[in-house]
Formats: sequence, structure tokens, C-alpha cells
Amino acid sequence: MFRLSTKQAQEIVDKMMLDIPYNINIMNDLGVIVGSGNKSRIGTVHEGAVRALATGRMVEVFEDGRFEKKGTNEPIVIGDKRVGVIGISGEPEEVRPFCNIVRTTVSLLIEQKTMLENLAHEENRRSAFIRMLLEHRGAYTQKIKKEAAAYGLDLNLKTCVLYAAGLEFAEEAPILPARFPVFRPEDGVHLILIQDETRPKTLLEPLLRGQRQASAAAGRPEEAVADSFVQARSALGVLNALRPETRIVEYDEVAFLAGLAGTEIEPRIRISARLDEHPELIDTLRAFVEQDGSMSATASLLNIHRNTLQYRLKRIAELTGRDPRKLLDLFQLVYDLLAEHR
Repeated sequence: MFRLSTKQAQEIVDKMMLDIPYNINIMNDLGVIVGSGNKSRIGTVHEGAVRALATGRMVEVFEDGRFEKKGTNEPIVIGDKRVGVIGISGEPEEVRPFCNIVRTTVSLLIEQKTMLENLAHEENRRSAFIRMLLEHRGAYTQKIKKEAAAYGLDLNLKTCVLYAAGLEFAEEAPILPARFPVFRPEDGVHLILIQDETRPKTLLEPLLRGQRQASAAAGRPEEAVADSFVQARSALGVLNALRPETRIVEYDEVAFLAGLAGTEIEPRIRISARLDEHPELIDTLRAFVEQDGSMSATASLLNIHRNTLQYRLKRIAELTGRDPRKLLDLFQLVYDLLAEHR
């Protein structure tokens, strides 16, 4: 059950007492004062609050006693739970209206906090479920299928995983239909699961429109969600490595390169690492690959003179020992770029 903290209660008391000329006490579900204009009373049991919690009704005290002051004490009820008591010191007839105002304020705060905690709990459950699904190998149990159904997934069907990085669901972004479950296994990553004939690019292009930092990849429809996820993630690795103009790729388009990226040929230092301090050379290499080795097309894409392009390619060869103008050398440079993003 929710329990109002001393810090929260005191903040409410301090704020409300700027406008209300009476001492305010807030008691928790045990009748213990957790916020008060009289700090010396914090941590003590309020007898009037104990009675209010027991009866569920407002308790008014008309005479000061040893353990309580005259005033009103009204239970805070959320749903059917008594979670605390609002007390205001003073003549009951005078302070009764203020008690209602403070009780309403505290009730709204508790309801808001409870809602946020429930949302966080559900998000944690979703994250834990998708992580389990992405690590699962073998046949799905009935328990997993039942849990998946709660998120709109039928694990008897093949699933195509869309892996989107840097995607922000702004208010103006298209809203995904409910038939496409969305999960966030980690910050900056959205997984969209497709189980019908929808083409991945048809779904992704509107989502990425206007989002310059976002990119996405799609796996094949597979019996195991984990298999499609691995494909989508490796395809996005190819996209990040070569950085073509497109920001959406399907696994079938880069299957060979994705497989190549995952192959450890031999333990060695990555040759292209020698270009890390020369971003313009890496950009040139990527553009050269994208334009199929065409000098004129690469120069046009980079908006540089052919002589400048020749100089950069020569510089790449000097730094790496691999000349990108030679097919086998270019192949090795591409492998290094892919391996960096595997």
C-alpha cells in the first residue's frame, strides 16, 4: 500500500500553510504525524488520526488534550484504502472547510504518484518480457505464449522484428496501430513486432520522416522472435558501418554483409582503425563503397573535386596499407568497417 513519505508530507504542509492560517498535520496510515507546521510533533502518534483511521470518518476535537489539539482530522481514502489523515488545528467550525481543501490536494498527489508507479511497473514488466523473448531458444511454452498474448502477440505466428534506433515518438509522429506491439529493451531502441503482411518499409518510412538521427532495420519473419531480432540488429550494424544515404534496411538486402561482419577471420588489429582520427577519410571510404567505386559519382556525392578524391583515396592507402581502388583491398577495408559495428 502507498505510504506518504515525511519529505512529501512536509512539502505539502509548508506549501499549504502559506495560504491557510492554521497549523496543518499530515498523518500516515498508522496515525503517525509525518508532516506538520509544528516540527516537534513529527514522528508522534496522533490519537485523533488513529480514531479517524479506525472509523473511516472525520474526527473533531473540541478541547486540547495531552496528545492532541482541537481541530479536525479527516481520513484520506484512495479507492477503498485509508492511507492517511489530514489534521488542522483550530476551532472545528473554522478549520473544517480548509481540511477538505488539503485532503483533496493530498489525495490528488497520492493518486498521481500511484499512477506513475504503476506505469513504471508495467514498463519494467514489458522490458523484462521482451528481454526474455529475445534470449529464448527452442519451442515456446504455454506460459510464454499466454504472457505474449497479453501484449498482442501470437507466438504461433511468424514474427518480423523492426529494430529502430534513435527514434522519438513525438506527438506529431504517426501513431502505430495497436496490432503492432512496441517494446523498449533499452534506452534509444524501439522494437516493433509485425505478424501480418505489412511491409516493414511501409511502416518505418513515416515514423522516421523528419527524424534525422533515427535509423531502422527489419529482420525476416521467423518462428522465433529472437532469430528475427538478431537479423534486424546485424542489418542495422551494416547500415551504421557503411552509412549509405538510406536510413532503412531489410536483412535480405545485406544478408551477406551481415554474415561477413559476424565472421572472425583471425585475431588482429582492425586496419581501418588507422582512419579513426581522420573522419573525412572514413566518410570518403563509405561514399566510395556506396557509389560502387565510381570516382565521378563519389566526388559528386561528397561535393569535392576528383583530384581531392584521388588525394583522399591515396591517403587512405598510405595510412592503412590497403588501396580502396583495388578490389581485394577495398573488400578488406569494408570488412573492417563491418566488424567494428557487429
